[in-house]
Amino acid sequence: MEPDSLLVRGLVDNASRGLSPALDRSTTFERVPGGTSPYGRGHAPVAAEAEALLGALEDAEATVFASGMTAWTCICLSLLGQGKTLVIPTSGYYEVELLGSEVLARFGVDVRRYDLRDPDGFRRACDGATLAIIETPSNPLLSVTDIAEAAAAAHAGGALLCCDNTFGTPILQRPLDLGADLAWQSATKYLAGHSDLLAGVVTTRDSALRERLAYIRRTIGGVLAPDPAWLLLRGLRTLHVRLPRQVETAAELARRLEAHPDVAAVHYPGLASHPEHELALRQMPGGAGGVLAFELADGVIAGHCEESVQLVRNATSLGGVETLIERRARIEPEGRVPEGLLRLAIGLESVEDVWADLAQAIAAAVRLSAEARAGATAAGSGIQ
Repeated sequence: MEPDSLLVRGLVDNASRGLSPALDRSTTFERVPGGTSPYGRGHAPVAAEAEALLGALEDAEATVFASGMTAWTCICLSLLGQGKTLVIPTSGYYEVELLGSEVLARFGVDVRRYDLRDPDGFRRACDGATLAIIETPSNPLLSVTDIAEAAAAAHAGGALLCCDNTFGTPILQRPLDLGADLAWQSATKYLAGHSDLLAGVVTTRDSALRERLAYIRRTIGGVLAPDPAWLLLRGLRTLHVRLPRQVETAAELARRLEAHPDVAAVHYPGLASHPEHELALRQMPGGAGGVLAFELADGVIAGHCEESVQLVRNATSLGGVETLIERRARIEPEGRVPEGLLRLAIGLESVEDVWADLAQAIAAAVRLSAEARAGATAAGSGIQ
């Protein structure tokens, strides 16, 4: 079946003949004669149903976890150890940096870093490495990496390649088809789509690696519980209609923001001005994603903007039905992203309503900043 039919129909029928997936909250199961005794830390029927569906989407085997970071941690624990090398980008999802520098490095893992827009630097970093990760499009600057080229470079150096496909999902981008060994997603985001669960998923076509991931997951207790697994199945049933709508809105807002006189820069691979636009067209035939970023003149104006929205929510995350805005320099280390950068994660509201809200928030931010400067000038000159 095509992905849209597969997502709606699913692969497992409810024994009650209900059209909604069955929710089995059991954590203890009777032993099958001659077999093992399943237990909830390693086995959950609802999670297994989600894995079957997610695997079918990518012609692969899927493993679901309690969160996206649990999934990434299990990848690292499955492949790395003392003296092994992990290759990570210098920008992108910051928790990857934290796990590498604050946790893995303490156990003897060599963590090498590369610039997302430096393929030669990536190739050098992969020499003798065990695992390398790319994030494309990246968070929050929306850089696009050539997955096939990165896979060839990683494999030449002896490393497996993991692609963070959270922004793309299998609907827009299929990293395993392009040579990646693992595709990792925060299922909390687009796959679930309703801002009401935490989950992670890893897909691979290497059965031995999949077994290792499941073993590590059971050992550390990182299983996805039945209730969030059921909510994930619920969200997947509409992924194919939610995401194209979000992509369409993101593309239109990116075009309007690029033409706005108070916007210094827009980062969105769907724009012809984006440095990796042609690569994005080839690699993401379904569209450039539902996240974009734009820059205002400085952090003060950007801060006023995120505080002035009325329809758009000022919150951290992406992929839900609500449009979210966030000044990333407020939560990332100094110098990692521009001070005036705002990440915009598109929801399902009317594009005209979102645009009207952004336009008034930008105007309010510019006005508030100008009033503050005028007040400071007047105070400095002694004018009462």
